[in-house]
Amino acid sequence: MNRKVLLVGVGISLPLLLVLGFAFRHDPQIVESPLVGKPAPNFRLADLDGNIVDLAELRGKPVVINFWATYCVPCLYEHPLFMEGSRRWQGEIQFLGVIFQDDPETIAEFNTDYGSWGPSLVDEGGRVAIAYGVYGPPETFFIDRDGVIVDKAIGLLSPDQLLDVANRMLAQPAAATG
Repeated sequence: MNRKVLLVGVGISLPLLLVLGFAFRHDPQIVESPLVGKPAPNFRLADLDGNIVDLAELRGKPVVINFWATYCVPCLYEHPLFMEGSRRWQGEIQFLGVIFQDDPETIAEFNTDYGSWGPSLVDEGGRVAIAYGVYGPPETFFIDRDGVIVDKAIGLLSPDQLLDVANRMLAQPAAATG
């Protein structure tokens, strides 16, 4: 009788342990973006001064788009990194900040106090965030010269990650147009 209970217990437990073991091999925080390797969704957004930024007009130059907000603590930690990146690659890489569910006046005050690393774009209604599948800030998209998303970072961006992706984007020649 005890042997029968043991075999039934093992028969139930073993498949459960195997399922759990396979589940723990994948980090649930890492969600691969279906946009990587595809053309970036185009947008036309106004910055805090009302100037229109059209992503399509930036073709030929790599673009870094960061969805951020002042209430986002990791975004505040990333700010000096983006300040340094925008200075380092000025004229080579365009840095854009898309305001994620934050007040443009609060963003303007923040930029006045801490500096700006690129245009802060107002995403009325969150349409651009939805098109990019943004769950919450910070999320950073790296777009190559041809307008293709080559990488995406969720959460706090590391200096090494920015350097690596920026160097890859700058090393890639633009596709030949025919």
